[in-house]
Amino acid sequence: QVQLVESGGGLVQAGGSLRLSCVASGSRFAIYAMDWYRQAPGKQHELVAAITSGGGTNYADSVKGRFTISGDNAWNTVYLQMNSLKPEDTAVYYCVTRVGGREYWGQGTQVTVSS
Repeated sequence: QVQLVESGGGLVQAGGSLRLSCVASGSRFAIYAMDWYRQAPGKQHELVAAITSGGGTNYADSVKGRFTISGDNAWNTVYLQMNSLKPEDTAVYYCVTRVGGREYWGQGTQVTVSS
């Protein structure tokens, strides 16, 4: 059973920055990729950023140039550095991974950007 715990969310003014963290534990198998999703009120989940253990990254067009996803060397913590935040970035942010044919989600962390 994989556990994912996010932290680092909060309230910030437009133009500010936040750094989200996701700590993974309990996996019996190697984790090769981790994603950050978000869900704004009344909207579906949206893939924000993804990273593989080889260092490859992918970003939603709406966050390119502003957000950076990274992982530590032990590959059990993934970060999402969010700069130049906009009110439309307001959402619950989730860490997601897929291991052994199953998908795991964290509990989410709220990010609120005021204008």
